[in-house]
Amino acid sequence: MTGITKKKKKKRKKRKNKRFSVYPIFIQFIKRHHVTEQSRLSDRTSRRLTRTYQLYSRTSGKHVQVLANKRVNANGDDGAVHAKLEVETDSFGSRVRIKGAKTGYYICMNKRGKLIGKRKGRGKDCIFTEIVLENNYTALQNAKYEGWYMAFTRKGRPRKASKTKQHQREAHFMKRLPRGGPLSTETTVGQLWINHHRRTSATESKSSEQN
Repeated sequence: MTGITKKKKKKRKKRKNKRFSVYPIFIQFIKRHHVTEQSRLSDRTSRRLTRTYQLYSRTSGKHVQVLANKRVNANGDDGAVHAKLEVETDSFGSRVRIKGAKTGYYICMNKRGKLIGKRKGRGKDCIFTEIVLENNYTALQNAKYEGWYMAFTRKGRPRKASKTKQHQREAHFMKRLPRGGPLSTETTVGQLWINHHRRTSATESKSSEQN
């Protein structure tokens, strides 16, 4: 009987030792999982940045605007309500989501290459990659449809994205703060380029009329 009881005690001790040996591993797993989740959350919050500015179209001479009927055009005047855009950045890269501050619609691109407004902008069709060009203008390439750019005609109408190229004037934009906002170096340089573009276009039109 004594031998049987000793064996039972040894088995119980082994079970307890196994439990205690597994317990710290389980605690370590929970801690690691908690740390990784917290780091992910902190990264999301720290990397997320929202900026407010206007997008000046090089061809139309006006600003991109998102209307209440979900249409997007480049006919907005400086300081117009629908021309005020909220640009969200989710990472340290150059990918952004562009939303109309007044309507709350995100600028997205469908499979036909048409610009449309959407309430939710989580999909890749609503993400654009900012490409800074040599002439200080910015091109916006869609993240889902590579090689397709946001572009507008001289009348401010959206151009079919499948026919756009990075070097085309229709796909060139300049960032500007809304009228009455504080000026920055980026805004000042942008304003100088816009004024220069207006002067050159005016002189070109006058020379063509004289000829």
